[in-house]
Amino acid sequence: MFLAVPVMLSHVGQVTVMTADNVMVGHVGKESLAAASFANSVFVIFLVIGIGLSYAITPLTAQADGEDDENKLRVLLKHSIFMGVVFGVLLSFIIFLNVDILYLFKQPENVVKLAIPYLSIIAFSLFPFLIFQSMRQFVEGLGYTRQSMYITIAANFINIILNYVLIFGELGFPEMGLNGAGLATLISRILMMLFMYAFVRFNHRFSNYWRHASQVRLRWHIFKKMLNLGIPMAFQLIFEVGAFSVTAIMIGWMGTTALAAHQIAINMASITYMAALGIASAATIRVGNQLGMKNYKMLREAVFTCFIMVTAFMALMAILLVVGRHFWPSLYIDDDEVHMVAASLLIVAALFQLSDGIQVVGLGALRGMSDVIRPTVITFVAYWGIGIPLGYWLGFYGGLGPVGVWIGLLVGLTSAAVLLFYRFNQQTLNLIKQ
Repeated sequence: MFLAVPVMLSHVGQVTVMTADNVMVGHVGKESLAAASFANSVFVIFLVIGIGLSYAITPLTAQADGEDDENKLRVLLKHSIFMGVVFGVLLSFIIFLNVDILYLFKQPENVVKLAIPYLSIIAFSLFPFLIFQSMRQFVEGLGYTRQSMYITIAANFINIILNYVLIFGELGFPEMGLNGAGLATLISRILMMLFMYAFVRFNHRFSNYWRHASQVRLRWHIFKKMLNLGIPMAFQLIFEVGAFSVTAIMIGWMGTTALAAHQIAINMASITYMAALGIASAATIRVGNQLGMKNYKMLREAVFTCFIMVTAFMALMAILLVVGRHFWPSLYIDDDEVHMVAASLLIVAALFQLSDGIQVVGLGALRGMSDVIRPTVITFVAYWGIGIPLGYWLGFYGGLGPVGVWIGLLVGLTSAAVLLFYRFNQQTLNLIKQ
C-alpha cells in the first residue's frame, strides 16, 4: 500500500491532463471533443511505445537495489536518461512529420482539420515526457514513489490553469480552442521534466549516482538488455492501447456524436485504469526487489495482495460508473444525444473494470520477473485475435453500434485477465519449487 497509493495517484494524475483537456474542450463544441479523441487515439500509440520502453528501467533498478549493487544503479541511471532523450526526439518527429496521415482514417473532415494542428503541438510533448518518465522509473524502482506523485499533481494544476487561459482566451491571451489545450499540455510536460531533473540531481539519495554517472561509459550491451525487456513491454501496451485506438477509429465511422461519446467514456475508463496501473507498478517494484533477494514466497504474497487491492478498487469504480453514467457525461459537454450514447458505453466500461485491473496487475507482476514474451503473445491474441474482430462484427453487423464495439473490448480484456493470472500463478509456483 505504501508503494501503490502514490504511484496510483501519479498515474491518475497523468490521465487527468487529458481529462482536463476533454472537459474544457467539450465546452468549445462536440467537433473539438471528437477531434481531441481522434488525435489522442493516434498520439497515444507513440506515447505507449515510449512508456513501454521505459518500463524496463523499473524491474532492473529494483533488482539491482535488491542486490545492493550501487555501480549497477549508476549505470542504469545514465543509460535510462539517454534512452529517454533518444526516443523522445525520435517519436516526436515521427508524429510531427506525418500528421497528414490522419486523412487516411476516413473521419469527418471537420474533425480531421481540427485534429491535425492539435496533434502537431502535443507531438513535441513526448520529448520532455519521456525524459521525465525515464527518471521516474528509476526513482520508483528504488521505492521512491511519492515524488513523482507530487510532481505530476503540480504539473496538472498548472495545466488546468493554462487550459483555462489558452482555450478560452483569458488574461489577454488569444482564444486558441483545442490548440490551446495542446499548448498547455506541452508546457506542463516540460515542467514535469524539469521538476524531476531537479529532484534526481539534488536529492541526497540520488546525487551520488548522478555525480558518478559522468564516469559511466555508454555501452551497447546495457541498452540491449533494456531493449530486450522494453520492446516486448512496449508491444504489450501497443496491443492493448492500440485496440482502444482502433476502437475510436471504428466508432468515428459512425459519426461525430458517437466519437464524442466514446471520448467521454474512454476518458472515464482511463482514470480507473491508471489507478490500477499504479497498483501494477507497485507490483513490478516489489517483485523485482524480492526477485533480487530470491525471496519467492514473499514475491507471490505481495502480488496476490495487489490482486486483492485492484479487485476491490475496480469493483468500487464499476459501481460509480454505473450510478453516475448520466451525470459524468454532463461534465464534458452539453449535448443530450452525446450523453445518451456515452451513458450506454459507461455500462460496458463498468463491466470490464475487474478484468482491466486484473490483467494490468498480471502484466506488472510478470514484468517484474522479466517474463515479457509470453505475456506479449497473450495481449496480442486477447485484443487483436478476439476483442477487435468481435467488436467490429457486433458493431457493424450485429446492429449494436458503439456498444457492440465496446463489448468486443470487454471480451478481449477478460480473456487477457484470465490468461495472465494463470501465467503468473504457474511461474511463481515453479520458482518456489526450485
